[in-house]
Amino acid sequence: MQREWRKSSRSSAGGPECVEIALGASGAGVRDSKDRSGGELDFGAAQWARFVATVKDGAFDLG
Repeated sequence: MQREWRKSSRSSAGGPECVEIALGASGAGVRDSKDRSGGELDFGAAQWARFVATVKDGAFDLG
């Protein structure tokens, strides 16, 4: 089954922060939208849920 990728709403047009994600029942895939053939990171559902919770808690906020 082919993944359905979507670009992050936080990615700027042509900027360096271009990330795409593909969500599924088993987890998530993440890749660089400017280098789609460069590979992807795969996360299981539990790993992805922990990552999202950590982001929502502000752990990666700068400043």
